[in-house]
Amino acid sequence: METKTITIQVNAETARIFETFSEEQRRKVEALLSLKISEVTRQKRTIEEVMSDISHKAQERGLTPEILDSILNEE
Repeated sequence: METKTITIQVNAETARIFETFSEEQRRKVEALLSLKISEVTRQKRTIEEVMSDISHKAQERGLTPEILDSILNEE
């Protein structure tokens, strides 16, 4: 796997702790961060996809347009 160095901003305490790590600990943290960034970018969905999922789940649970309208018009 090809790697590339990046620079990120962290709070001072995090930087201080990272600077005390051994090379092995740093590699583990870098691998973990790389995996987390990949995970976050893979899971991005559009707002339309999220809304569609919510709508389908609500309908499966018995929410009808009439019930939704009644809920939205409550004062």
